[in-house]
Amino acid sequence: MDLRTRVSTALKQAMKDKAVERLSTLRLINAAIKDKDIAARAEGKDDGVGDGDVLAILGKMSKQRIESARAYEEGGRLDLAEREYSEIEVIEEFLPRQLSDEEADAAIDAAIAGIDAQSIRDMGKVIGALKAKYTGQMDFGKVGPQVKERLS
Repeated sequence: MDLRTRVSTALKQAMKDKAVERLSTLRLINAAIKDKDIAARAEGKDDGVGDGDVLAILGKMSKQRIESARAYEEGGRLDLAEREYSEIEVIEEFLPRQLSDEEADAAIDAAIAGIDAQSIRDMGKVIGALKAKYTGQMDFGKVGPQVKERLS
């Protein structure tokens, strides 16, 4: 079952269960996917977005909420931070399991070896290979410096 179908199924179940907060978050996810579909159709992609794009959307939504929760905690608004964390839980249900640090290191090493990267000029190719295989499973903000360090 693709991600879009899983989100729709969860949305219907939340409606039946009258889970208001969960329903709200699922509607946000659905709206973000539809927005991306509209943008894709404008670019000539009639199929809309695939699972890779949906994973990217979910990852972005999760990061946004983590940042918001931190800001709320710093501002002393624990009630709003708690709401952000509950939204993160719902979003992360649809994301694949995050790689551990050791697994991420192994994936980086494998990508470098697979491309036969020799210098920092190959960094884009390595990151591209990692994104193709591990979208939604790695934080590419952390991976970039690690790849750069290995190629230097």
